[in-house]
Amino acid sequence: MANKIAPTSKQKSTLMLHAVIFVVVNALLWYFYDKGSMRVDVEGWAYVWPIWITAAWGLSLIGHWAAIHTNYEDAGNEEYLRQLEN
Repeated sequence: MANKIAPTSKQKSTLMLHAVIFVVVNALLWYFYDKGSMRVDVEGWAYVWPIWITAAWGLSLIGHWAAIHTNYEDAGNEEYLRQLEN
């Protein structure tokens, strides 16, 4: 079975930065939605537009986490490189 590759400290810090920016920007978006003039009420109902940004960005954040923490060595990489040289 392939060995799991441990994430480097740079990868972890990049993920943490991504998460912090996600939280700050989404907090601002939801604040502007709730308190700002971008909220459009139609008969007491307002379209919840920030949910699209939060959902899409949240999925990319999950993908970023998965790319870092579920990384395994490719067992056939050495064979591929050997064949590439010949």
